[in-house]
Amino acid sequence: MRADPVEQPGSSAGEGDRRAPAAGAHARGLAGAGEPLVQVRDLVKHFPLTRGIVMQRRIGAVRAVDGVSFDVHRGETLGLVGETGCGKSTTAKLIMRLLDPTAGEVRFDGRDITRLRGARLKAVRREMQIVFQDPYSSLNPRKTVGSIIAEPYAIHSLKRSKGERKRAVQALMETVGLNPEHYNRYPHEFSGGQRQRIGVARALALKPKLLIADEPVSALDVSIQAQVLNLLTDLRTRLGLTYLFVAHDLSVVKHISDRVAVMYLGKIVEIGPPDVLYSMPGHPYTRALLSAVPVPDPVAERRRRRVILKGDVPSPVNPPSGCRFHTRCWLYERLGQPENCRTVNPELTPVVGVEDHLAACHYWDEALKTDVGTAHMSEKLVRRGTPAAALASLAATNGNAPAEPVLEGPAFADETVESEGDAPTANDAFSVEDPASTDTRTDRVDPF
Repeated sequence: MRADPVEQPGSSAGEGDRRAPAAGAHARGLAGAGEPLVQVRDLVKHFPLTRGIVMQRRIGAVRAVDGVSFDVHRGETLGLVGETGCGKSTTAKLIMRLLDPTAGEVRFDGRDITRLRGARLKAVRREMQIVFQDPYSSLNPRKTVGSIIAEPYAIHSLKRSKGERKRAVQALMETVGLNPEHYNRYPHEFSGGQRQRIGVARALALKPKLLIADEPVSALDVSIQAQVLNLLTDLRTRLGLTYLFVAHDLSVVKHISDRVAVMYLGKIVEIGPPDVLYSMPGHPYTRALLSAVPVPDPVAERRRRRVILKGDVPSPVNPPSGCRFHTRCWLYERLGQPENCRTVNPELTPVVGVEDHLAACHYWDEALKTDVGTAHMSEKLVRRGTPAAALASLAATNGNAPAEPVLEGPAFADETVESEGDAPTANDAFSVEDPASTDTRTDRVDPF
């Protein structure tokens, strides 16, 4: 039993102007094509801290998001990355209006939606949807998959006949790679990846212009992550969707995004195209993140200059003055602790010579002079070893084939071995792993 083909967004009367002009077009080709779909300006969200039970008084605030600005162009995927607690998910919820902002402005399709209420906000919600992080808690276990996916139709009074609604839901299930015959099953009867597909189908029901994916693959196995990412990429191409993709995995974000924004402690510290940002990061924090990305090439891995950040992330209740990263910044230490890093908050400024690349650092030019975090990153990684010969050697060990010489590891021309008594040296005023090291230690003590 096959469901009817899913109706393409913008194909019905009155919806032709609700779709991006080119399905799957990349951001750099669309940047000058008109007004962005989403415009975020100086967005702020402070959660108050109170004391007392009957007579409560405010004693402070958690500065979850503190002055974030960016655009999302039609048809592009903007990746939003950063470590846990930096404000990524809060930013996504503010754009969706699941949270009310403390200050700032969110414009969607040319309209200011920051203060919308009631029916006007409900109408905007038809055009923007969200896929939540946890596919286990975001689906009601008491409802069937059919009723979960059909819920947007019930809320917005669409497709009121039972038969029409069922056909639409089964078409959506087929679109996201689910069997339409499983319409009456419950969420516990599906795997994690299938549950996330159910969440995607529910988000697509109203044919939105913007789809916000809040860490949609972080709770899934690696193989299932690839399936969900490929599904999202395919849907963007077929349906002309615009994505805000929130994640903490840099490899995942690079795979799917047209532009990448890096957040730290409630602020965006760098934004740019992934090929440029991953090869020439202008912010020390971005370089620290990239230094932790493993690569499947032993030779490249030995070139890694791993940055070991000192201390913990400062509290968002009382963030540092000036640059919020300066308390952990390796470049700040290397340059002799410049005063403006402690006193002046850096704004996002263009990195010279690179289009659409902005970094919030006073000394981004100094960061570009180093290879910290990027020495091991390359698009031309080499696969080492001979899998066929390895299998033959294993078979010989088990007595299933004639004995062959034992395989040896590949010789690395640039590999050097330190004598047992040699101590590691450092020529920079920050802690990095020795590029020539053949061990896997990442907890090297700062020599200073």
